[in-house]
Amino acid sequence: MYKRKLFYFGLTTAFILIVALLCTAISAHLTRQNLRQSTIAQSLLIEHQELSSISYRMFKQLTDEVIFGQNANQTEVRKKQELIAQALTNIRRLEIEQREALGEEITQGSVEDTDELEQLIEQIVLEFNMVVRNRDTPADQRARLEKLLEVTIDNKFREAINAAVLRQGKVVAAINAKIDTLNTAIVWFTLGLAILSLPLIAYGCYWLFNQLYQPLVLIRNATDSILSGHYRKPISETLDDEFDELADSINTLAEQLQDFKEQEAMSRKNLEVEVEQRTRELTNANLQLTKIDSRRRQFIADVSHELRTPLTIIRGEAQVTLRLKSACEEDYKETLSSILNQSVTLSRLVDDLLLLTRAEMNQLQLELASVAMQPLLQTEVSKWQRLHTERQITVSADDDTVTVKIDTPRIQQVLSILIDNAVKYSAPGMPVNVSLTSDSSYAKVTVKDCGDGISAAEIENVFERFVRFRKHNDGLGLGLPIAKAIVEAHGGSIVATSVPGEGSTFSFSLPLEPQS
Repeated sequence: MYKRKLFYFGLTTAFILIVALLCTAISAHLTRQNLRQSTIAQSLLIEHQELSSISYRMFKQLTDEVIFGQNANQTEVRKKQELIAQALTNIRRLEIEQREALGEEITQGSVEDTDELEQLIEQIVLEFNMVVRNRDTPADQRARLEKLLEVTIDNKFREAINAAVLRQGKVVAAINAKIDTLNTAIVWFTLGLAILSLPLIAYGCYWLFNQLYQPLVLIRNATDSILSGHYRKPISETLDDEFDELADSINTLAEQLQDFKEQEAMSRKNLEVEVEQRTRELTNANLQLTKIDSRRRQFIADVSHELRTPLTIIRGEAQVTLRLKSACEEDYKETLSSILNQSVTLSRLVDDLLLLTRAEMNQLQLELASVAMQPLLQTEVSKWQRLHTERQITVSADDDTVTVKIDTPRIQQVLSILIDNAVKYSAPGMPVNVSLTSDSSYAKVTVKDCGDGISAAEIENVFERFVRFRKHNDGLGLGLPIAKAIVEAHGGSIVATSVPGEGSTFSFSLPLEPQS
């Protein structure tokens, strides 16, 4: 609809402009024709006057020839005849052009009179020649000359020239009148066209301005409404088809802004909740770090204690032996044996700490090889069975052919830690069971004891460093963290479950060797 209004306005304006241009072109064409006709008429009038002037001068020279002799002024006469011939040629050409431009009715007799005028001039020249050639008496010659001058030249030639000039003057007057009429018509037509078109153009501009301004006002009000926070359908009026899409877009934008504002409020609330939750998590993490720091301090104290005890023993044994004035070989051997045992203890402690540090830095070196798990378990269980003959330590396997790619000494270390803990934290004589199961991807080793179990609060931290259970304070709490580090270095996992009063179960899984 809006395009249609613009089209109608443009069409009307173009029509008025085309009419004005067409009238201007017609006026220019008519004016050019009239000017050309006027130029031709003026030229004809000038040529007739020039012909009359040259003819009279030639007649005077011919008269002088009659009076003064046959050879008088012949050169001038011939020049005048040439000029007369040229003038007649120009007159004929201009009269033909004038007849073609104005028509035969207005130029009636002009071409024919020129022929008669030319014949009359030739006749006069011929009569002059005859007067000169004839051998008449001076009285007869004078009489014939007077008749030629008075009748032929003064009456016939003058009347012919005057008639031609008068006729051409009427043509010039008619053309000038036509030009005046055309100019008057152009002026009045221009005034009429201006009187009709100017109000129409002014009204069209006013109408178009209103049509353009109204949607802009509505759009500006809509944007002000959105800016002030009112998003519900800011443009409710019906606009032209071209603005309907824009209005729909603005209304949709306002609705989306409203939705975004609501989502923002909801997101802000969620963010506040999340910040509060994260704050609690950070608080808990801070508490956990505090606990870890406390455990670290305890670990440093324990390590210091563990290091100080063997070092004190080593130093004391050495000092006592050195003070003996008469020490025998047996005394030296006993002292060195004690020093060796304490050195082994220190070396094991340093190795454990070094292993955990390397595991944290992903620098734990493994020498992997394909190993059948069931024989490995059987060997490890047999070793512990020999150490604890009062217990029943058993091993069971669902599949005797389970093969994994492992570092055998490290996995033996894991089994030793788990079996040692099972023996340590269960009553004497209680059985310990080691089992092997597998699925499509992993081999699972489980060590189960029948001890008192682990409380829920303690089992959450069972794989953390420096953790020791309240009932058993021996050791540094590094065994299970070492076991976890070794298993995870193999790409496996380890978990612990426990039921207080029924015992604990520790299970670790290792990825199976791919089948070739």
